[in-house]
Order: sequence, then structure tokens, then C-alpha cells
Amino acid sequence: MEQDLDKVILSKEQISERVRELGEIINQDYSDKQLFVIGILRGAAVFMADLIRQIDLPMELDFMAVSSYGISTKSSGVVRIVKDLDSTITDKDVLIVEDIVDSGLTLKYIVENLKSRKPASIRLCTLLDKPSRRVADVEVQYNGFIIPDEFVVGYGLDYGEKYRNLPYIGVLKPEVYSK
Repeated sequence: MEQDLDKVILSKEQISERVRELGEIINQDYSDKQLFVIGILRGAAVFMADLIRQIDLPMELDFMAVSSYGISTKSSGVVRIVKDLDSTITDKDVLIVEDIVDSGLTLKYIVENLKSRKPASIRLCTLLDKPSRRVADVEVQYNGFIIPDEFVVGYGLDYGEKYRNLPYIGVLKPEVYSK
């Protein structure tokens, strides 16, 4: 798998340190609340698992799975819910955990959908942010790293369901995804 990478942009140690910092900030911001954490499958699973271990607060967990990419490297802009929440979020303080915010279209759809369920609050936490690709207006309150417009994999992020298990974030060589 490593031979498919152009370079590593975030090491395992850099990610670990930033996840710890995000956990500390979230602990402070939600110190008087019960947190309801929603992980967006599948990409955010690795990040969410590490993040919640840094949060020392009462919390509930649930997951959503949405599809907007298929097997492409770019979002189609059409979002569909593949797996919805099993729990109600009415009057709860929701933290959505996402792996990467790119165009923002998927996250905007998720936030609008969840707002209709009347939570007390909704905030967003992402490991990676590509603001140069933003099309939809989404406000991310907890941001791990701002990255350039490169196709990245690892630490939960994939291409064709591969590379998720890499412990770092790397840039995939264009010849791998342009076949």
C-alpha cells in the first residue's frame, strides 16, 4: 500500500497529538452537558474511536452512513442516507464527527437533516478540512488539520475501500486513482 503513496502529510504522532488536543477542547466546551456523538461511517470510525477516548464526559454514541461518492474521487452532490441513527436526538447536544470536509455538500445535508429532529445543539468536528474545495457553507467548530487539495488516504480515509488501516495520512499517487 505504501508504494501507492506520493508522500505522508500527517504522521501517526501528529494525528495523535491533535486528537488529544481536540478532546481537551471538547471536554471544556461540553463540561456541563451530556454529549451525543454521531460518527459518519465509514471514514470517521478510526478518528471517532480515538477521539471519544480523549473525552471524559457522559456521552451517547450513534452512527450514520451516507453516500455521495460511490467509487469516484469526487462527490456527486447527491446524498443518500444508507444507515440512519438508532436513537432520537431531540433536545440533545450533538457532535457530528467526520473524517474530512471537502465540498461540504454531504455535511450540509446531514446537518440540515439532523436539525429537523430538534436537537439542543449541533456542532461539527472533522479530522481534515479542505477549505479550497468548499462549495456549501458549513461551519466546523472543531478542526483537526487544514490540508491542501490533494487526494488523501489513511486513518480511516479510503480509495476503493483500501488504505483505511494506514496509521497516518498520505497523498495517493494520481496514477492509482486515475486508472
